[in-house]
Amino acid sequence: MRTLPPLLLLFIPLSSAFPADRMVENEENVQLAQAYLNQFYSLEIEGSHLVQSKNRSLLDGKLQEMQAFFGLTVTGKLDSNTLEIMKTPRCGVPDVGQYGYTLPGWRKHNLTYRIMNYTPDMEQADVDEAIQRALEVWSKVTPLIFTKISKGIADIMIAFRTRIHGWCPRHFDGPLGVLGHAFPPGLGLGGDTHFDEDENWTTKDESGFNLFLVAAHEFGHSLGLSHSNDQTALMFPNYVSLDPSKYPLSQDDINGIQSIYGGFPKATSKPKGPTVPQACDPDLTFDAITTFRREVMFFKGRHLWRIYYDIDDVEFELISSFWPSLPANLQAAYENPQDKILVFKDENFWVIRGFAVLPDYPKSIHTLGFPRHVKKIDAAVCDQNRRKTYFFVGIWCWRYDEKTQTMDRGFPQRVVKLFPGIGLRVGAAFQYKGFFYFFRGSKQFEYDIKAKNITRIMRPNTWFKCKEPLNSSFGFDIKERAYSGGVEILHHKSVSLFIFNVVHLLKKTV
Repeated sequence: MRTLPPLLLLFIPLSSAFPADRMVENEENVQLAQAYLNQFYSLEIEGSHLVQSKNRSLLDGKLQEMQAFFGLTVTGKLDSNTLEIMKTPRCGVPDVGQYGYTLPGWRKHNLTYRIMNYTPDMEQADVDEAIQRALEVWSKVTPLIFTKISKGIADIMIAFRTRIHGWCPRHFDGPLGVLGHAFPPGLGLGGDTHFDEDENWTTKDESGFNLFLVAAHEFGHSLGLSHSNDQTALMFPNYVSLDPSKYPLSQDDINGIQSIYGGFPKATSKPKGPTVPQACDPDLTFDAITTFRREVMFFKGRHLWRIYYDIDDVEFELISSFWPSLPANLQAAYENPQDKILVFKDENFWVIRGFAVLPDYPKSIHTLGFPRHVKKIDAAVCDQNRRKTYFFVGIWCWRYDEKTQTMDRGFPQRVVKLFPGIGLRVGAAFQYKGFFYFFRGSKQFEYDIKAKNITRIMRPNTWFKCKEPLNSSFGFDIKERAYSGGVEILHHKSVSLFIFNVVHLLKKTV
């Protein structure tokens, strides 16, 4: 995890208070060191007095281990540099034990996550965005795909907690100190991530701890990574201030995560000529989707599929067979309340009525009210009841009034704020029977507009009556937990965790 110089002036020698080689072993500092080494380096000493030779030797040995990890001069003595590291805000996961190794990862690449509660320090949309971005740090270098759910048990349960919280075997310590902790892949608490609510969470470093940076580190643990002693690595245990706009992973982080999940498949030579998309390809994505009277059209490359309401037939055609003047690889499309279809590519759009492209098109998207810096539309969908059209551009969403034919005031807004749960970006969208259907990569989200939540997550090609594979990753694994805010137990996994903790406690008391 990264350090925060603005708060504590970390790693600055305390020469004015203690010479670098001066020992600072007063009773308070020795107790702090004992607690630190017990928590992060498996030091177990009964009692608080460390004057006995046996305890002194054990403490010195663990100090040496800690000093070596952080690249300090290995003395086995509690000098000021060592003490300063111990006072640095950091991750609550130990640096040794099972956490000193790369652990087995998840057996699947499609993982779900759920945010159980929100910190009052930040807007909910900012928390959603920070968590989404933190997960994308890892999905950019692996085949992993993360999907947010709002109900039920997810692979990664995310919560803001204080002090002793629920069934969690790790505790928080108030402001500063431990910022968060996470559990490696597995049963029960496996994958879960907790943040200390007593910290001041923010999107910037000046006034607190950047949630994006802390979350990205903790999710590394949720995926099976241990701490790194590379001070440039995201998985370094101490919090380090970093420009959030910069890519936070070092090569050490990338090597670690790819040793568990692998990287992206190497690019192969492109086949000659355009490929023909297959309707039931599990990795199928769409360029654009729109309704068209009593049918839905799915655009992909030079082709389109047509399905009809309440009819099982699926037609597959060339776009040029309907509209020869339209380009391939469209980027967005929607049906407006005037029975017209608008299709978009780059800075141009066309208007279709029936099977005829209207004259004087294409026109610039800027005639619709977009600012000049917008160069293309990613997706569009019209709410036919309200006569409002939503345009998606990156992480932003504009809303267009079809009655006045002007952009609504107060826009653009972030996608995560307008449509919680669907992620930062949208690749295609359409409306059907009062629901919005959002497409992002190999996922499709059925979205209740009124309730503002996801009701189903499906594959994009479910509209084509494709059979779902037996080992589909779109069902959510059952896990169970007990939380301080209420008990949430399903099946037997929390029971196994409870038994493990009881047995461990009995061993220590015998």
